[in-house]
Amino acid sequence: MPGVLRRLAEHSLDVSKTAKPVKQKLHHFAKDRRAAIRAEVSKLLAAGFIRECKHPVWLANPVLVPKKNRELRMCIDYTDLNKHCTKDSFPLPRIDQVVDSAGSILLCFLHCYSGYHQIALNPSDQDKMMFITPDGIYCYKAMTFGLKNAGATYQRVIQKCLESQLHRNVEAYVDDVVVKTKMEDDFIADLAEIFANLRAYQWRLNPK
Repeated sequence: MPGVLRRLAEHSLDVSKTAKPVKQKLHHFAKDRRAAIRAEVSKLLAAGFIRECKHPVWLANPVLVPKKNRELRMCIDYTDLNKHCTKDSFPLPRIDQVVDSAGSILLCFLHCYSGYHQIALNPSDQDKMMFITPDGIYCYKAMTFGLKNAGATYQRVIQKCLESQLHRNVEAYVDDVVVKTKMEDDFIADLAEIFANLRAYQWRLNPK
């Protein structure tokens, strides 16, 4: 997956220079969880979001979290790393304002596909993003969920991309986007406008 254009966004960690790197030891995983980790790593490699690594300095473990459909989502425990990252105070919108449909007769809800992963990670920070699995060591080349400030970076990026539409016919809360149409005849034009903006920056949507 190509990801969002770097001229629009690139996530940096801003780790304290006095931070002492932490290497977590590999956790024990049951057979089904090892299989879930292996499957997710294969998908991430194929998409170009991660790469194999050697000589780790920072090292974190996967954490498997059940989703609503009972599948397992793989996250990485970046707690040790996050403690040493400067906070980005970019404001998130109020969720009630995002979902407020006053004056709209049609709503269309869009969700970006692996949205966080579509934002590139500063290459100088990749060595801090290493994680260990039963099959090897990898690191992210893209921003991932669970990183401090990832939500702020995402919100900043999506607002830049949709700035010509925000609060007019679109609202955005991190990777959830709502297209709000006030007149039925404008619905297709509103969708065409947001698709054009997303396409211009190479965003990919979840087809589901």
